[in-house]
Amino acid sequence: MIRDNQMLFNRLQVVIDAAIIVISYITGYNLRFSPRWYDDSINHLPMSSYNMYLLLIVPMFLLLYYQYDLYSSRRMSGRKKELFSIIQANSIGVLVFIVFMYVVHQNDISRGVLAIFWVVDIILETLVRNIIRYIMRFFRRRGFNLRYVLLVGYSKSAEQYINKIRLNPQWGYVIRGILDNRKEAGTMYKGVKVLGTIENLEIILPENKLDEIAITLSLDQYQELEKVVGLCEKSGVHTKFIPDYNNFISGRAYMEDLQGLPVINIRHVPLTNTVNMVMKRLVDIIGGLVMLVVFSPIMLISAIAIKLSSKGPVIFTQERVGLHNRPFKMYKFRTMVVQDPDEEEKAWTKKDDERVTKIGKILRHTSMDELPQIFNILKGDMSLVGPRPERTQFVEKFKEEIPRYMIKHQVRPGLTGWAQVNGLRGDTSIEERIRHDIYYIENWTMLFDLKILLMTVIKGFVNENAY
Repeated sequence: MIRDNQMLFNRLQVVIDAAIIVISYITGYNLRFSPRWYDDSINHLPMSSYNMYLLLIVPMFLLLYYQYDLYSSRRMSGRKKELFSIIQANSIGVLVFIVFMYVVHQNDISRGVLAIFWVVDIILETLVRNIIRYIMRFFRRRGFNLRYVLLVGYSKSAEQYINKIRLNPQWGYVIRGILDNRKEAGTMYKGVKVLGTIENLEIILPENKLDEIAITLSLDQYQELEKVVGLCEKSGVHTKFIPDYNNFISGRAYMEDLQGLPVINIRHVPLTNTVNMVMKRLVDIIGGLVMLVVFSPIMLISAIAIKLSSKGPVIFTQERVGLHNRPFKMYKFRTMVVQDPDEEEKAWTKKDDERVTKIGKILRHTSMDELPQIFNILKGDMSLVGPRPERTQFVEKFKEEIPRYMIKHQVRPGLTGWAQVNGLRGDTSIEERIRHDIYYIENWTMLFDLKILLMTVIKGFVNENAY
């Protein structure tokens, strides 16, 4: 029922957003070419010529809103986050449209119209969404179209369910209480009270004051599951089951039907989809070739500087662990004096490390030592964007010490990544890096990759944590 309500609400929001985009675009045109500050004697395209591009702009902006989670319940976590997502989506949309105009050699579309459209659309989207939010809350507070739910079982999943319901008042759900055999009656969690034991179901259900039952038993109470389901089904009350597995299974786990057998996939990894894999690989090949052309002068200068400043090879190869835990040889410019392989593998590079050459310090600080990895990308060992690969001995160490560490190897490692653009490079927390890597793996989109690449360029290649 919650899913159905959210889908209906989302469809209505899509229609409203499409109308706002059209209104904002037309407003941008009218304001830009208003007789008050525009000379009518100067030629400009008529409104009809501008309107034809709405066939591109409207679906593109709606797709961007979807990609930025503006049709997901997560947007309710805060108005600031929603505003930031709207600004990001609109900015990318306008930039893509400008590039499209350049490609098709259309130079008569006013950049002023697009600038006004950008501002007006952000204002109207934010204003309308907040108005809808307040209207929904107004009606819910007055008891319209509410559905009353009872939770059976006090667990982490029960607490998370309560949190979601409280964050999404537009669903119209009211939690009457919780039944549990181990929690004392009267125990409260965010305004929801434990009413009694599970046996009380036999008394409560015949009263017909409930719309739904949510079974939220903890894992060690699953022996009660058959009994609880039987009571609920007998009463005719709509029943749902919320598994208590979030401590060890991803929140983005999903269900599939294997010829009538329900199967829970522990983790949602978009890059296991063949179409997504092919798209990402094509982008890697094209991007790698472009980078090779752009950075070849810098790579040549770096190679000459390394060769002239110290003895040893220009390229340093090191075994790293990549996709599906397979080792590969990663290329870097040599930044240290030549040393015994066993000594080199013992530890991280530290601040003021005497092994690092003068040229090496510059290359490390600017991340130019990573440029030979373009060849790893073209070979298929790496991707433009992904978790950074680690050395074999550290992988063996971290997989025993850090929960979920090995999940990062479900995708190709990257030249840059979500952890790196958030400052987690060099001698920084491995736990934080893994948290960011898993978020990237579970939430991958082509737009997310583009965002990371843009952040890498905007923030620059200087690495304060590289020694």
